[in-house]
Amino acid sequence: MKIKQLIWLAIGGISLAMGALTAAIPMLPTFPFLLLAAISFARSSEKINHWFLNSKLYKDNLESYLKGLGMTVHAKIRLIITVTLGMGIGFFFMIRKDLFIPCAILALIWVGHIIYFVFGVKTRKNEKQEVGKLLWEN
Repeated sequence: MKIKQLIWLAIGGISLAMGALTAAIPMLPTFPFLLLAAISFARSSEKINHWFLNSKLYKDNLESYLKGLGMTVHAKIRLIITVTLGMGIGFFFMIRKDLFIPCAILALIWVGHIIYFVFGVKTRKNEKQEVGKLLWEN
């Protein structure tokens, strides 16, 4: 294995570990870590990439978004709350130091995130809702 592939493998492994850890902790975002792991594994090894793409962690958290199907309402809300809390902490510390321009910039970025996730990312129904709808129609 080449050095470059080993570096990508290490980045993927660390990202996967962080993604697995954040999947277990409800308020932390899993998506960015798993996305980085997917990119890293794709560049490291075909065998490892195949294993990752067939893992439950990938299928539950990333697959539908990358296929263009969107995110569930629950996933969107969790992500928006996490972003809001993270940026809120930064906003709190900046406002205490009277850094008003950075606060305004952070507020604009926060509004941009909200607009993007509410209107820019497709919302898909989760599997339970889809099964319930099929049962209701029959």
